[in-house]
Amino acid sequence: MADEPGLNKSTPNTSVNKAEAVREHLAKHPGSNNKEIMDALEKRGITTTPRYISQIRAKIGSNKSAGRGSNANKQRESPSTTPKYPRHSLKKVLRIPQAILDQNAGKECTEKEAADFVGVGLAGPFRVEISSAIKYGLLERPSPRKTKITPLAKRILRPQSAEDELNGLREAVLKAPEISKVYNHYRGENLPDTKFFNNALVETFGIPEDKLDEFNTIFRDTLTDAKLLERHDDKDRVLDISDVSDGDGAASERIKELGKAIKTTSADSCFVMMPFSSPHGDYYAKIYEPAIRKAGLTPIRADADIFGAGKIIDQIWVGISAAKVLVAELTTKNPNVFYELGLAHALEKPVVLVSSNEGDVPFDLQHIRVIYYDVMDPFWGQKLLDKVAENILSAIKTPEEAIFKRALDSS
Repeated sequence: MADEPGLNKSTPNTSVNKAEAVREHLAKHPGSNNKEIMDALEKRGITTTPRYISQIRAKIGSNKSAGRGSNANKQRESPSTTPKYPRHSLKKVLRIPQAILDQNAGKECTEKEAADFVGVGLAGPFRVEISSAIKYGLLERPSPRKTKITPLAKRILRPQSAEDELNGLREAVLKAPEISKVYNHYRGENLPDTKFFNNALVETFGIPEDKLDEFNTIFRDTLTDAKLLERHDDKDRVLDISDVSDGDGAASERIKELGKAIKTTSADSCFVMMPFSSPHGDYYAKIYEPAIRKAGLTPIRADADIFGAGKIIDQIWVGISAAKVLVAELTTKNPNVFYELGLAHALEKPVVLVSSNEGDVPFDLQHIRVIYYDVMDPFWGQKLLDKVAENILSAIKTPEEAIFKRALDSS
């Protein structure tokens, strides 16, 4: 058997077994993402990485294409590589429900009639556009080959108040597969630089590498359509429009989903590095402590929880060293916080960075994920609590996003 890309040739038997194990899992579960495959193989004592799995996927795909020969372009994409996200931006696919509203009074019609209303042929590209509109919640299929516009589409296209259109567009973003996941992951944060963002798209969200440019364009255009991106000092900030009126249900679901992928216990600690003076010092009891407990860990802060007598720096060192993950409140550029953060980074500990002011985040930390909060938002406290809990679990699951050295070395 030919060597697979990225395999260790000094241990051929282990490498072949690993490659075969990935192929076997993909054959039985073609819709699995990289994380699901990693977890399944780990239970069998086989350790691998998302990039390795992507290499095997690419190898399988190239072999299938070669086998199909001249008929390759007539075959559908395999289930394992077919993108789940809408293949068009939000504003692009609004033309279909708009045409049905204008020319058919919004009534149910056939896909052929919808194509005629838009003024295009009923070919593959238009069917994909219909699929995209369905993923945004703008169209539905009441029966095969029939389509119907949804109340959400009507609210966007025929708004009855000043907020209807914008709120409708944002609701459509939250319905879209993969787009909503990436939005929720980065809400309240700056999008990373392209290299780091692409790594996260492939390894965390399972976006095929050959679709990265397409997804990037659709994601950014769609968030721009819904006014969910703001420009901050050459960075794109993803606005947090979390709805806290549902009793925290959506956030709890995201935290529960993240928790399934990792194991934490109350014996695992999260060390909080923050100013002690008010008002920021008060955030520990009101926000950080409940957020950490919500993530399933035990919160520790030097002034309140460090044990025993002796030099405080020795105790801080013990607290940082023992922590599974840490949180750093960077607002006000407190020198003690930055000293402790330096110790954590030297130990390559995952740290969740938080700030209410982008100017308080040094340039050499801006490549790491930072949660930004706005105290002028009436719901900022609950949003920050939920986001910190999510990012703690995310930092444990994918530490490369929250570790200083690894983030710099990422390719």
